[in-house]
Amino acid sequence: MSSLTISIAMGDYDRTRPIHDGRVPIDGVTPITQLLSPEEMFFRAFRHQAFDVSELSLSSYCVRLAQGDSPYVAVPVFLSRAFRHSSIYVRTDRGIDSPADLRGRRIGIAEWQLTANVWARGILEDHGVGPADIRWVRGGMHTPGRPEKIPVTLPPGVTLESAPEGTTLDALLRAGEIDGYVGPRALRCFDEGHPQVRRLFDDGIAAAADYYRRTRIFPIMHVLGLRRTLAEAHPWLPGALLKAFSAAKAMAEEALADTSATKVTMPFVEDTLTAARRLMGPEIWTYGVAGNAHVLEAFLDLHHRQGLSARRLRLEELFHPATLESFTL
Repeated sequence: MSSLTISIAMGDYDRTRPIHDGRVPIDGVTPITQLLSPEEMFFRAFRHQAFDVSELSLSSYCVRLAQGDSPYVAVPVFLSRAFRHSSIYVRTDRGIDSPADLRGRRIGIAEWQLTANVWARGILEDHGVGPADIRWVRGGMHTPGRPEKIPVTLPPGVTLESAPEGTTLDALLRAGEIDGYVGPRALRCFDEGHPQVRRLFDDGIAAAADYYRRTRIFPIMHVLGLRRTLAEAHPWLPGALLKAFSAAKAMAEEALADTSATKVTMPFVEDTLTAARRLMGPEIWTYGVAGNAHVLEAFLDLHHRQGLSARRLRLEELFHPATLESFTL
């Protein structure tokens, strides 16, 4: 029996490299892998269905799923997870010292539907600041005129204006024409150490740890999407993908724990890993629906309240049925 040749787009992570370099095979599959940035993957996947398998924005996937026209079905492989307390930036000269001080402020975003922005707005809501309390300004981060990948309808009371033609969010924040910015990537002005731009939460780790203790939520950003027609034609394929990507993650976790010679170009890896496990338990980054249902349910609530899904999606709609359970010995 010949193997099935499929294209796979994914980020360049320790948890995906064993798939890319062939250390972890996918049962029955000859993969053609591409390591791409999230922006390129998501744009090509949702605009042109360019890949058989693609890492997908959880938010964009849910938008399309609620509309009933998603070309992909998800596998519960969560290739990106992140606490987004560090994704909220503010001017230092506006008297913004807490989330409450964002009420009535003009805050820049690249796209309303970005998963990081959904979670960040949820964090602000956790502090009593709803999406309608802020005046949102949408624009390109460093290139003018960035469009939403998928058209969205805003909930009542939310104001979203476009950045002035020809300008960028980075330029607006530098000039003080917006009071802050929310997004998965920092603007250059922050990376360059602009004296009047800082993160809202000075100690993002402490804020995220407190959030986790209260909610047990480690936010999910990305899922793995399989072309729906392929899943229908090859019902064994979703399970094969989950098995292989889980094995690749396990390989990355084993390497991370080996601190005889750290595999990450960063000091204090062993201390950070120990602290994360003390907070979250031995399994700090899990795949599969079991153990992550509460995270996904919280996201689906936020997604619907923020106007991104016209109806509140049900958890069982998100993933291929073959990936919702696994065998045991």
